[in-house]
Amino acid sequence: MKISLKTSLFGFFLLGMTSLSLAQNVHEIINSYYETIGGKNWDAVNGMRMTANIDQGGMTIPVEVVGLRDGRSFTKVTFMGNTMTMAAFDGKTSWTTNFMTMEAEESTADDSENARRAAKEFPNGLVHYKNLGYSATLLGSEKIEGTDCHKIKLEKKTMLVDGKEVPNVEYYYMDKESNVPVLVETEINSGEMKGKISQTKFSDYQEVNGVYFPFSTTQGLKDGESQTIQFEKIEVNPTVEEGVFAFPKK
Repeated sequence: MKISLKTSLFGFFLLGMTSLSLAQNVHEIINSYYETIGGKNWDAVNGMRMTANIDQGGMTIPVEVVGLRDGRSFTKVTFMGNTMTMAAFDGKTSWTTNFMTMEAEESTADDSENARRAAKEFPNGLVHYKNLGYSATLLGSEKIEGTDCHKIKLEKKTMLVDGKEVPNVEYYYMDKESNVPVLVETEINSGEMKGKISQTKFSDYQEVNGVYFPFSTTQGLKDGESQTIQFEKIEVNPTVEEGVFAFPKK
């Protein structure tokens, strides 16, 4: 009985030490990532503007993406001489442009609420996960297109789908050598693609004013089609008119 008790206690001790080690490792990995992309230099960054030209069916489509520290953002495209807001958030409301009527339309109440919940994720939800009340877990290692990566599960605040609270989880694949994410995966929770896995791949990290950005991103579905955007320019702390984020009044 004594031997069994000691063995049991030793097993619990090892289990506790293993859990502690994993907890420390995941924090160290995330901290290394934060330092690699600029660390405290991000404290001086209040926003960014990214511009690109996408080749779509032989047509060149200019794209502008702006994101501010307070969560306000917009993505605009220029198509056949018309500049349209693909997505925007003014701090309270998410909205977009209806391509048929060319008028601004508010997104659903769920979308606006989800944007408000994610508003403090700058530059993303991983680097300040503790302050945001998120949970990060190291799941092990995986190879992504031949690159050895740490796999981290990031559990964020729940999100609303059809008025119901559902889990909001992202999986980060961190390059063990460069300490930056090469892939982020999430499960789509609504719409026609519900249940499928969304993937965003990152590459071509470059320095801008002391912080680093991936100048190339590829978005799409796992084992499905994807679209690569190669950003031509990224600006830190751009001058942006306040009114561009607001939902237009008719």
